[in-house]
Amino acid sequence: MTRLHVPVPLRWADLDAYGHVNNVEVLRLLEEARIAAFWRHGEDAGVLPTAVLDADPGAGTHTLVARQEIEYLLPISYRREPLVVELWIGHLGGASIEVCYLLTTGDEPERRVFVQAATTLVLIDAATGRPRRITEAERATWGEYLEEPLVLRRRGGRATGGADVTVPR
Repeated sequence: MTRLHVPVPLRWADLDAYGHVNNVEVLRLLEEARIAAFWRHGEDAGVLPTAVLDADPGAGTHTLVARQEIEYLLPISYRREPLVVELWIGHLGGASIEVCYLLTTGDEPERRVFVQAATTLVLIDAATGRPRRITEAERATWGEYLEEPLVLRRRGGRATGGADVTVPR
């Protein structure tokens, strides 16, 4: 399995009144990891190999979130060490891509998985406003990160994601 591992730091402002990272802020953390994983800006040095979409003003491709599903498995308390978002591609369609995520403590001996989620993105031609096909170069780059999609509980399966995730009841 080839997955991207993107560290995401927590901010004090991410906490809610209960002292946990707010559910909306969790989506922001996933978005930050997704942007780092798939978009390049200017002459970014050290970008991830999957960052092939142009994020510069006037870019020819826009991406729209078509669907987002998230399961909160454990509450996230503030911590100084960054969390790690594991990302992989669950599906490469004609003009869409499903990004799968696990939000974890990283590779600690006591690794914890807080969240699992999936986002479907549609590539849009900026000039026409219509979906555009994934190019062969994008497909070749992203194909290395293609593996089984998440099976979320609502979809009729148990929580999975390549990790032994125990869902608290």
